[in-house]
Amino acid sequence: MKKIILISVGLWIILPVCFGQGEIDEQQRIFYRNEHTLGIFLNSTGWGVGYRYGKRINYLNKRLYEIDFNNIKHPKEYKTTNPYFPNTKGFIYGKENLFVNLRAGYGFQHEMFRKIDRGGISIRRFYSFGPSLGFYKPIYYELLVQVGGNTYTIEVEKFDENIHQATDIYSRASFFKGFDEIKFVPGVYGKAGVNFEYSKYDRLIHAIEIGLTFDAYLRKVPIMATEDNRQFFFSLFISYRFGKVVDPKIKDRDNEIEPFQNAF
Repeated sequence: MKKIILISVGLWIILPVCFGQGEIDEQQRIFYRNEHTLGIFLNSTGWGVGYRYGKRINYLNKRLYEIDFNNIKHPKEYKTTNPYFPNTKGFIYGKENLFVNLRAGYGFQHEMFRKIDRGGISIRRFYSFGPSLGFYKPIYYELLVQVGGNTYTIEVEKFDENIHQATDIYSRASFFKGFDEIKFVPGVYGKAGVNFEYSKYDRLIHAIEIGLTFDAYLRKVPIMATEDNRQFFFSLFISYRFGKVVDPKIKDRDNEIEPFQNAF
């Protein structure tokens, strides 16, 4: 269901843009086009942010260099609360570790359809690959400990599936608890997708991307207290990218700021 929602949202955003072409573009264009962009991702295993540099090879192709940071969730994560203490913070029962990764990739982009009209759309396909370093840290919970009658005290501990029930958990502990216990697992990743760039200004980039990613690690990552933890992560994603086009042959351009002021 989550994958269907991601694709539906992407089409809902892209289709209006596709029908918005036709305005004559009279602005001066940059020929030697390199790109700097930032991206915000929503995918079927979590969310992420990233930076990408696109270096021109020729008229239609670019080399890509990118760095991504992603939060990865287990498919069995469900937020709940203690039914006997309804005013407490929500928590994910059975979650042992928070898992994030840092990717550094190299790839290529090919422009299939070039934007001609002002307010039109260009369509590019791309792929990238490289190392993916995973980090996971233990999650601590505030646990209710009965000391007599209806009197309880709160102790901060890691989750233990052999001892703790959902009714024993008062709330999740501080996010920063457990940072001194971070472990890492090395791996690799691959990414492929389609980019729909729709900015009205030649020097700016506003784009929607849809695609898929695959991360593989040397061992299973213990996100949940279950045997169903994974070593391989496949996900669909949709992202919004924004940035600017630069001409490396022109170091100083006084009017480069002006389009940014009019773009939003």
